[in-house]
Amino acid sequence: MGFLLHDQKNTMIMSFVLVPLLLILNMHYYMLPALADSKRNVYIVYMGKRQHLDVELLTRTHHDMLATVLGSEETSEDSIVYSYKHGFSGFAAKMTKAQALKLSKLPGVIHVTRNRFYKVQTTRSWDYLGLSSTSLSNLLNKSKMGNGVIIGLLDTGIWPELEVFNDENLGPVPSRWRGVCESGEHFDGAKACNRKLIGARYFISGLEAEYGQPYNTSENDDYMSPRDSSGHGTHTSSIAGGSFVANASYDGLGLGTVRGGAPGAHLAMYKVCWRLYGGVCADADVLKAFDEAINDGVDVLSVSLAADIPLYSEVDHRGSIPIGSFHAVAKGITVVCAAGNAGPRAETVQNTAPWILTVAASTVDRSFPTPITLGNNHTIIGQAMFTGEDTVSAALVYPEVSDLMPPRNCESLLSNDDWMAGKIVLCFASDCNQSLLNDAILSVKAAGGLGVIVSRSPSNYYPYAMNFPCLQVTYETGTQILYYIRSTSNPQVRLSPSRTHIGKPVSTNVAYFSSRGPSSNAPAILKPDIAAPGVQILAAIPPFDETTNGAFAFLSGTSMATPHVSGIVALLKSLYPDWSPAAIKSAIITTALTSHQSGGPIFAEGDPPKLADPFDFGGGIVNPNSAADPGLVYDMNTENYVQYLCAMGYNNSDIFQLTEHPVVCPSKQPSILDVNLPSITIPNLKKPTILTRTVTNVGPLNSKYKASVEFASGINVAVRPETLIFSSRTKTISFTVMISSAHNVNAGYYFGSLTWTDGVHVVRSPISVRTEVGESFF
Repeated sequence: MGFLLHDQKNTMIMSFVLVPLLLILNMHYYMLPALADSKRNVYIVYMGKRQHLDVELLTRTHHDMLATVLGSEETSEDSIVYSYKHGFSGFAAKMTKAQALKLSKLPGVIHVTRNRFYKVQTTRSWDYLGLSSTSLSNLLNKSKMGNGVIIGLLDTGIWPELEVFNDENLGPVPSRWRGVCESGEHFDGAKACNRKLIGARYFISGLEAEYGQPYNTSENDDYMSPRDSSGHGTHTSSIAGGSFVANASYDGLGLGTVRGGAPGAHLAMYKVCWRLYGGVCADADVLKAFDEAINDGVDVLSVSLAADIPLYSEVDHRGSIPIGSFHAVAKGITVVCAAGNAGPRAETVQNTAPWILTVAASTVDRSFPTPITLGNNHTIIGQAMFTGEDTVSAALVYPEVSDLMPPRNCESLLSNDDWMAGKIVLCFASDCNQSLLNDAILSVKAAGGLGVIVSRSPSNYYPYAMNFPCLQVTYETGTQILYYIRSTSNPQVRLSPSRTHIGKPVSTNVAYFSSRGPSSNAPAILKPDIAAPGVQILAAIPPFDETTNGAFAFLSGTSMATPHVSGIVALLKSLYPDWSPAAIKSAIITTALTSHQSGGPIFAEGDPPKLADPFDFGGGIVNPNSAADPGLVYDMNTENYVQYLCAMGYNNSDIFQLTEHPVVCPSKQPSILDVNLPSITIPNLKKPTILTRTVTNVGPLNSKYKASVEFASGINVAVRPETLIFSSRTKTISFTVMISSAHNVNAGYYFGSLTWTDGVHVVRSPISVRTEVGESFF
């Protein structure tokens, strides 16, 4: 399942795999070998809040501090990699382990950590979400398509010449914008940027300093500039804020108008990921991108990066995303991050800090049915992206082996299996390892096969986008085809081109690969927060060569779901510029869809599939038009996040350095259940528990809301007061929720909801409760 991208500057062809498990820039932490000096590595010195506003003085302070450890001003100048001076204070520099230890003991230094590296792991969706450009009453048009909002993306770069980044009919660049369009290899900043792409930077000093030698762009098929060589950053950028491009498709499939969620918004790219060793993003570079984006003036940050399990805590400075995003949110910037692609296993969700808006991936109501006609004239429908006008007819084969030998599943097929030449192969996938399956499909092609029918679990079932007939069917359908093969001495098959189907009976599901909760870091904080389209999303990619079909491609992953929500956040920010990141997050979560638009339930793909719950999709599937009029919001500010950090038991001094004012946690540790989230999660309910929430009225001044609770039998929920009355003088009201359990055994989670409604607005908070009786042996 893949397509080939060919870089015009290099004759090497790179296979780009369209695998849900790989299409997020998934952060695998590891250390690169230091080639230049094995004793000196890059360390990140984190100093927390800025002590003053003079950035030049702050930079000098960093150099002076480093000089006291390294011994001279000259050595300090040569060793420093970055000075972090906008959103927070700190620097990255090359030093020995002993020097790093000495530096960590200096006054004002919170933490010194070794630089780490992260390894690199859409037409229908906006109409599906109710944001058709032809409707005058939806959020898209009410917000003037996100006019004036700036979306920043931390990614692999961008291809600025594409039509999807044209600035026709866009307003002027906002006067508050302080960013730059940085020139570099095959990237002229004076020409690349316009009123759509208003800024582009690249960050590689952290990578090069750790690697110990200059990054060779020729060897790695990359550009020393903001230009995108992989396609990932271009794809996510066009989803978030691309301009209108009519008649876009993948070789005729998914034909329609491509655009971003906020086509009136401006974009700024921060390239932090490079193609060394298959794709890496250095911690120091990611943190520097956050620092510059905060200073540049972005309104939204879209980050399709995620950390591996186990996670670091929010105050552990070995994680650049929790720290960088905290400072961004403190400045009013909403940070939207991918939940990760490690599903469907539980406790795999990433980017779990409560100030981050964490996005899971869901499907849309679109499929690509592809007829498979057997030699007995029986036609079966598979799923594929088999394009073109011609059918493919050939003998149909299955790799039969003796019962004494291991079965020849799909993953075992090899390029030297000459029995596949000139034939169409049926195989059964035995593993969820998508990379192995992709290799097997390419082996069929290399062996001279004319096509392949892959039989696999329907829970992990997405069509391949490649110029080779590769169809998917369920195990049940595959077995029927096998029965036909075994029933005749000369089995034949005809594969017909795919077509695009929209609407019923295709339903919405949480994607198989999408990482699931509960959070392994803080189980009482519901994650993910929301789900959005992330499966087979058609969007722009660099025009490497003709095989990319007009510079549009289908990609899948929470990387694709994240910019969907980032675009929606931009629309909301344009409509409500004074709303905090927490208010925007609340509006999105409490108005989400928990059932299909046709009325049916939403399932979570897995083995087996199940009804989706809050650990699969948070509040539900994003519902942008309702989010534009939520009625009530659960608002939060930096003090509320400090309450969370205190509730987690973090050290006072660490918390203090994240804030702009002194912090002393109360002697009695606050309850994490009282953090003012638009959700309630109790991982260990031992006795009746009372928690508090506060809502702010953002609807009509004179409003009356009544509470209703839905929950499984045995969990009791009481809300006091049951009625909230708002007026011009009363805009914020607190209420309590008492939750108790009649269950007398330790079991799994029970799910329900608390909903406030005034007859017009429906403000729904998901509830997740697990009973713990006596001593837990789990």
